[in-house]
Amino acid sequence: MTNRRTLLKTIAGLSAAGVAPGTPQPIVESDRAYWLNLLKKLAEPVLVNLARGTLRRNMPVECAPENEAERRKFSHLEAIARLLAGIAPWIEAPLAAGAERELQQRYRALAREAIRSATDPQSPDFLNFSEGGQPLVDCGFLAQALLRAPGELWKNLDRAVQKNLAAALSSSRAIIPADSNWLLFSAMVETALAMMGEPWHSTPIDYAIRKHQDWYMGDGLYGDGPHFHADYYNSFVIQPMLLDTLHGIGPYSDRWQGSLPDVQARARRYAAIEERLIAPDGTFPAVGRSITYRCGAFHLLALMALRHELPEPLTGAQVRCALTAVMRRLMEAPGTFDAGGWLRIGFCGHQPGLGERYISTGSLYLCSTALLPLGLGPADEFWAEPAQDWTSRRIWSGRDMPADHAL
Repeated sequence: MTNRRTLLKTIAGLSAAGVAPGTPQPIVESDRAYWLNLLKKLAEPVLVNLARGTLRRNMPVECAPENEAERRKFSHLEAIARLLAGIAPWIEAPLAAGAERELQQRYRALAREAIRSATDPQSPDFLNFSEGGQPLVDCGFLAQALLRAPGELWKNLDRAVQKNLAAALSSSRAIIPADSNWLLFSAMVETALAMMGEPWHSTPIDYAIRKHQDWYMGDGLYGDGPHFHADYYNSFVIQPMLLDTLHGIGPYSDRWQGSLPDVQARARRYAAIEERLIAPDGTFPAVGRSITYRCGAFHLLALMALRHELPEPLTGAQVRCALTAVMRRLMEAPGTFDAGGWLRIGFCGHQPGLGERYISTGSLYLCSTALLPLGLGPADEFWAEPAQDWTSRRIWSGRDMPADHAL
């Protein structure tokens, strides 16, 4: 009964109380409640405003002052696309009747209305899908969301909205991607169009997959282009989009499926590395570009947990507790949200100096991708198993463990 009350309070908007940041909670259900509360905090302002046609009016666009005019062209699409990429598996998940399902039903409706508003040329919040370079990135993330929730975010749309959405994604073809992780945004768009029953092009998919095979550096890591970057883009973009492209296009063409075993093996190895980066207190190295995406750095680890493809000996409970610790350290830091509930630029709090010239308010919602395992139901072992220490907590407590090995 206590567990149930905790869950209901959290869904209503209250934080799980009495647990210090970074400490795994002893009640399994309260981890899910905490994640749901964070989902609600991230989703509410974006979905409600876009559904009402007031996102442009009400969402602040924080960025480097000299870049504000430029980033205002892109930030709103960034916010909805990245948010949906993270919460789509939960939107799609079959849930038993109860408070969480009621919350889910609300966000399903809001998400569909937000897509309608974003893609309707007559809407005050019709978004930019094709002008400048940035829209290709977020058409890629929006495509990823559709592939993760095809029932709720595509099939359940009205036909007119489907037509507008397909036109919006197709319009991003006008943008030529650089030879970098950007190739995968074009591949994601074509994969989503195939799922939608629209005409799709094979060349962007083929080129993205072949180039990333060429750019593989070893031990689970790809270069971002021909050079290696010490950052989290293997998780922000590269490995999740390689997996989602190959899985998503499989029903429509088997041309690239020979690449899937290698891509999966590399993803498992990188997931193992990511889990080891999470320190006993939930911190991790703030290194490389785009660290203001916060816990989006663990997009790939969260995806592998969602797919039940974690590498041995990792368990879902270990990853659940590790990610909860990360979320608590980053998302509870003072200054993370403004008074209106919008994310602010920073890594651990409000740190606008950490934002590159391409960072703005909408960019920050990539942090939602850490929430992917909410697409697993409450009875899944990810949620149902008792709390377990993650690897660094075990090692730093002095426990013996098998040695780590390269792929």
